[in-house]
Amino acid sequence: MSPQDLVAAQRQHSSEYLIPETAVPPARLLMGPGPSETHSSVLAALARPTVGHLDPFFLQLMNEVQQMLRQVFQTANRLTLAVSGTGSAGMETCLVNLISPGDRVVVGVNGVFGGRMKEVARRAGADVLAIERPFGEVFTLEEVEQAIKQHAPKLVGLVHAETSTGARQPLDGFSQMVHDAGALLVVDCVTSLGGCEIPIDAWGIDAAYSGTQKCLSCPPGLAPVTFGARAMEVLQSRRSSVQSWYLDMGLVSNYWAESSRAYHHTAPINMNYALHEALRIVLLEGLERRFERHDLNHRALRSGLEAIGIEFVVQAEHRLPMLNAVKIPAGVDDGAFRSRLLREFGIEIGAGLGPMKGVTWRIGLMGETARPKNVLLFLAAAEQALAGQGYRFRPGTAVAAANEVYLKS
Repeated sequence: MSPQDLVAAQRQHSSEYLIPETAVPPARLLMGPGPSETHSSVLAALARPTVGHLDPFFLQLMNEVQQMLRQVFQTANRLTLAVSGTGSAGMETCLVNLISPGDRVVVGVNGVFGGRMKEVARRAGADVLAIERPFGEVFTLEEVEQAIKQHAPKLVGLVHAETSTGARQPLDGFSQMVHDAGALLVVDCVTSLGGCEIPIDAWGIDAAYSGTQKCLSCPPGLAPVTFGARAMEVLQSRRSSVQSWYLDMGLVSNYWAESSRAYHHTAPINMNYALHEALRIVLLEGLERRFERHDLNHRALRSGLEAIGIEFVVQAEHRLPMLNAVKIPAGVDDGAFRSRLLREFGIEIGAGLGPMKGVTWRIGLMGETARPKNVLLFLAAAEQALAGQGYRFRPGTAVAAANEVYLKS
């Protein structure tokens, strides 16, 4: 049916059915905690003709998605694929496949998503010991080691990039300690994959999960996961069924296997087209250049905000470049500020979560969003919105400070 036919049909049946107008979303600059801006070629990929989920073309595309995901994860893991679901499905996939009822698990909770990992592990039947740090802080090797000695876990779960706080958990050296205790290290890199260093093999991470809508700059809907050799041994030696049939890697992996294909579920065909294109863009840019770009734009944003007295939540050495959590200045109305940015400039930023609600803003610089034009537009808009609430600073200071960073780069 042509667009003209659709309009005619809508007019003809408007009195018979409650048919809304065609949905046309507003133009937004996505500078929140996700989703991020999406490249036009990725959006175009979504509109390509849909084929069957066992069509030879699609099976070849799945092979290529796996190959590119391995490069982005910096791993040789055979079981690396895109789960049909968002990042939370990736979390559940890793945990329910590696945890059997009664298993002991240690989870680091220093934000909302560490808390979510704890809850998923509990629902999978695990005996969970949660070690906690205030939102915005990270765990030391000694703290995790003490929890391992106390609980003797089968699995240790840590959030590398805590989206609720902007904190980056150090991981180098953690795997050796976890492996010496006979446990697996599972890592949440939903916000960090494709935006900063997270070398799965070099850091000895046994399983990790991410999402497409953050630094990969693809619409939400798929969750990249990877399982290493130690995790595969656990998968293959399970004596109980995986809690989730849909996320059972023993079944899903047969569908993604390059040598033989066994139907499991109907994959989101067009979303995989989009991920394929998004991964191509990541690799064309190059991981190191991409990491440097995220860091540069973070430094420019930080310089601009600090120049007008806005403070970051996380200590400098533990900040994520792609997710900037800052304190709301005293006397500034959170909702009114974000509403003005959205209404007048089309800019979306994120509110705080959990105990940080009403206390922080979360400013995303992920993937396609991490560009100087976006940083400078946001700072100019933020200056106007802050001035409108009586916040005192010298106009133009934030933009000038950011420009100084760019000019020196």
